Amino acid sequence: MKRFRIIFILLGITLLGSCRLLAQGTPGVMRDINAKQFVCDMAVGWNLGNTLDASPGETGWGNPVTTPEMIDAVKTMGFKTVRIPVTWSHHVGPAPDYKIDRAWLDRVEAIVNYVLKDGMYAIVNTHHDGWVKLTAEGQAQGTNEAAIVWAQIADRFKDYGDYLIFETLNEPRQPVNEWNGGTPEARAILNSYHLAAVNAIRATGGNNARRFIMCATHAATPSDEAINDLVIPNNDPRILVSIHTYYPGGLAYGGQTNWGTDADKAAVRRELDREAKDIAAKGAGAGVIGEWGSTSHVDLESRVAHAEYYAEQARLRGMPSIWWDNGNGDFGLLNRRSNPVSWRWPAIAQAIVRGASNAVTIANGPDQTKQTTPNSSPAQRQ
Repeated sequence: MKRFRIIFILLGITLLGSCRLLAQGTPGVMRDINAKQFVCDMAVGWNLGNTLDASPGETGWGNPVTTPEMIDAVKTMGFKTVRIPVTWSHHVGPAPDYKIDRAWLDRVEAIVNYVLKDGMYAIVNTHHDGWVKLTAEGQAQGTNEAAIVWAQIADRFKDYGDYLIFETLNEPRQPVNEWNGGTPEARAILNSYHLAAVNAIRATGGNNARRFIMCATHAATPSDEAINDLVIPNNDPRILVSIHTYYPGGLAYGGQTNWGTDADKAAVRRELDREAKDIAAKGAGAGVIGEWGSTSHVDLESRVAHAEYYAEQARLRGMPSIWWDNGNGDFGLLNRRSNPVSWRWPAIAQAIVRGASNAVTIANGPDQTKQTTPNSSPAQRQ
């Protein structure tokens, strides 16, 4: 096991060299870098959850309007990537045009600009949208609407540089074995959605011809079946596999209140090894963990330990991890209603950034010193 750990430490050092080659994002610039370099630079991230993906609008689920100060706080903490889940269905007109309401598209663009202004990566997706029907009956209509909507989103952003990432779908699923990979039929239909969306994005031209795009497995599950059956659209090397890894599930959904033994850590390593191996076997450019986290039913010391270790181990395997923050929900870390903006659980946020830094230095982090070993982190701070 020590030999295995040394291999991943060396991998982290190799990735560090790649990250140092990447310049700060510049408006409109597309850098000549590969997928592994790209995800290395994404480092570690935070989700603006239950906000633009809420119904019927940004404040529909009890979170406040997003401000530049909130995004500044995320940047100051040391995060490098912000995922912006967006539900478009409530703001799309009828067939055949499925025209997106301009005010909504403007609002999405404004928040994207908050993120890019701070030198972070921004991920825009389609989230909770009703056109995703992974059945033979719904396939034609669903893929058509997804392609038309994505063409409009992509056209608005086609001149943006590569610090903007698109994610075609969030947790697309059919409710049969949905969280364990779905059925072969559903997975095959999902591939048609991804292909239609990617083709629509690429066809808008501009920087979208080379933009990195994330494509999720069925329900974004990291199961072997889901990853193995995901087809990379057009064998495009700028497609990133998107998975969600709430592991172990007891920390996120109940049933486990503490974490941190050697056995707990070994289980995390085995799970991430499997996921990374499956993604590599696909020939995909790289993988991204779009959501993960723990909730407050777990004791704080365990949450901090898990956050640091998980972020570290994911990045050592070439997968940036993006914490699911749902604001006023149980995964929320940032207090979006405080003035000035503050963190509800600063120790956890610091641990996430520190863990990713332990693997590879984060360019905009508060501490840019490479740790000598993955466990040589400073004392936890409240």
